[in-house]
Amino acid sequence: MSAEINQGTLINNRYLIQRTLGAGGFGRTYLALDIQRFQEPCVLKEFLPDTNNSKVITKSKELFEREAKVLYQIQHEQIPQFLALLTHEEQLFIVQEYIDGKTYLQILSDRLSKTGKPFSEMEVRQWLSDLLPVVAYIHSCNIIHRDISLENVMLPGDQTKPVLIDFGVVKEKFTQIFLNNSSSQQCFNQGSVVGKMGYSPPEQLRLGHCYPSSDLYALAVSALILLTGKMPSMLIDESLNWQWQSYVKVSDPFARILNKMLAELPIDRYQSAKEVIIELGNNHNNNTNINNYVENDDLKPRMSLGGIISSLLPRRTHHNEKQNSDNELTFEQLAQTPVSLNPQFVDYCQRQLTSFVGPLASVVMEHTLSENPGIASKEFVEVLAKKIPDAQRARDFRSHIQLLKEFKPEKIPKLKRSQLNLTNSPAISDPEFLDRCRRELTSFVGPFASVVIRDTLEECPHLTPKQLIESLVVGIPNQKRAKEFEKRVLEERD
Repeated sequence: MSAEINQGTLINNRYLIQRTLGAGGFGRTYLALDIQRFQEPCVLKEFLPDTNNSKVITKSKELFEREAKVLYQIQHEQIPQFLALLTHEEQLFIVQEYIDGKTYLQILSDRLSKTGKPFSEMEVRQWLSDLLPVVAYIHSCNIIHRDISLENVMLPGDQTKPVLIDFGVVKEKFTQIFLNNSSSQQCFNQGSVVGKMGYSPPEQLRLGHCYPSSDLYALAVSALILLTGKMPSMLIDESLNWQWQSYVKVSDPFARILNKMLAELPIDRYQSAKEVIIELGNNHNNNTNINNYVENDDLKPRMSLGGIISSLLPRRTHHNEKQNSDNELTFEQLAQTPVSLNPQFVDYCQRQLTSFVGPLASVVMEHTLSENPGIASKEFVEVLAKKIPDAQRARDFRSHIQLLKEFKPEKIPKLKRSQLNLTNSPAISDPEFLDRCRRELTSFVGPFASVVIRDTLEECPHLTPKQLIESLVVGIPNQKRAKEFEKRVLEERD
């Protein structure tokens, strides 16, 4: 491989190298500034044929231009835009849009170090639902990615959907040139293989064959890593059979979808991303018997649970409750208080309901809150219990909630009366407060914090600071950590 390009080097009289982002068998990737576009950051991907054979170099340049032109046709918001191709001192470069964010491998690592927990089934379902249309799009352009992995899927800091990066199509063609030229065989090494061990399917790593279903295989492997927090080598046995289900429990329909995507033979997998999208949709609507829980619900996209509670808060006022000595609500008052004012209790109910109906619990909760915006805590529990078709399981759910026992006065969340008399000043008008919320929330939920705050305010732009805090608290799964976040933000504000 050629020497690394130094920081400050100007490529093609336009791109100022800032630093190296990564290196592989075909060259390096650099962060650069486009001095002709107001110092706009971009990515330069280097492709350098590691050979002195002039025939190979010529073929590489021809193929580079042809394949790069294919990539320039891609226009999708979840794919970095291809901006230019250029040559510089026998080196070939693709210039791409720079994505400022984290890879999902980094996000998973951060989450495991902070909470010890990988992604939930519902989160991975959503992740797949966000990525599959992107994969379907590139396949419709007759392009196969060839290198899908958690390292090549990013979450930009200012977006909510994953972005697919680092297409392997050009590297694939270079590999073919190298393998077809005997003089370059010695230069061809494992680092030049397109695809990643563990992620890529057998036909790709053994034979170099790629199909649309090859991308689906790699996407399923990525989903398994998010679900289990373990790398592929730990999920495959000595016979190279997947044993991931011994590490994580998911619903049977979802397991069948993942296992079909992971079939060893390409013919046994889904043949298109659209098939998986349809299967995921059917699984969500039908196989979970959702109609047993939510009547007349067509599962149209709806507001997040935190957003629903946020939208209800401005309409809740209370003037008749008796005030106790320390200005907290008594248990009797809490039981009759609209549940939308007690997000900690809502979160507790959702965790309990999940143990009875699975991931569908969040849908049931959203539907119940939407249909009953002023519902009190006790009534809320009864409505949820009635959504469970089995009478015995419904009784068990009520028993697990233990509204009158577990939530004793000394355990009532610190729902101060001052929180019911919220000011009318919207949080969005206080940038300093929003920045403090973002910093504090980041320490609890990681890089998703800015996305969560942005989405909450987009759904309910008139939230006051305290209403925003209550909404954000719902998104922190651990009740103790949620209370700690609330306390830290309120203390700083006071």
